[in-house]
Amino acid sequence: MSLGSGPRELVVLGTAGAVPTRERNHNGYVLRWDGTSVLFDPGEGIQRQMLHAGVSSPRIERICVTHRHNDHCLGVPGVLNRMAQDRPGRPVTVHGPEDAFEHLRALAVVAQANVRVTVQGHPALDEEVPIADVAGSALTARALDHRVPALGYRLTEPGHVTFSRDALAAAGISGPDVGRLQREGELRGVRLEDVSTHRPGQVVAFVMDTRLCPAVGAVVRDADLAVLECTFAERDAHLATARGHLTARQAGDVAARAGVRTLVLTHVSARYDAAELGAEARTAVAAAGGTTTVHVAQDLDVVAVPPRVGRG
Repeated sequence: MSLGSGPRELVVLGTAGAVPTRERNHNGYVLRWDGTSVLFDPGEGIQRQMLHAGVSSPRIERICVTHRHNDHCLGVPGVLNRMAQDRPGRPVTVHGPEDAFEHLRALAVVAQANVRVTVQGHPALDEEVPIADVAGSALTARALDHRVPALGYRLTEPGHVTFSRDALAAAGISGPDVGRLQREGELRGVRLEDVSTHRPGQVVAFVMDTRLCPAVGAVVRDADLAVLECTFAERDAHLATARGHLTARQAGDVAARAGVRTLVLTHVSARYDAAELGAEARTAVAAAGGTTTVHVAQDLDVVAVPPRVGRG
């Protein structure tokens, strides 16, 4: 069970590549996180998919777009209009690369929705850049390697320190001294790590269109849940490289080596059977000696963010 109000889970609204199919809508993913929601890469038709999935638009406070290709952002006007109908005048922030700023601003203007939209363009840098606070967790972005500037997003909950009562008593530390020890890291020869356990917070990562590059592993490192594209099978790796995408094998391998707990594969090309892509990713995880669970997403799936071991 996650902390805060409401579940921590990914609601999959669409899973297609550039061309939707009868079974797969264009992209769209909602991360429910402690009473708020972040919408990633809303393609066409996402407003209707939200109705099918039972997604409440008033909870969506941010829209994160990875890049300006239309299958990842043409749903923005419809979503903004839905927000205006459900709660007129509300604020919403749209994030994306600097390269996509004018494109995203135009989509917001076209919507003519009664919401207070702020469009933020972020530099595509080879390092994590903090862009927002989401219910006390840090949302960061980092450059990927697509045909146009693209960002990978990462949401990181702060870690928690849990004290051992027995260890504190044995060390003779109590009352205000406990807080002092936590702030300073050491008190009267007693180190913080001697009387406490650090529990890392949950991490969710989101990586869409990109070639394999070191930044992919950096964005998804130690993620409890990582969403990665898998547009091509490994037999078409040359097309993946040429068009700026990952293969399913690459996605599985990088997730396993980065310590991802649950990998959600999406952005599935109509040319493949999704089962083939899932099998390819699982084989790569096994070959890398990883323990990553692979889930090939279908439209309207709901995937829980795995709880950290020992979380209260």
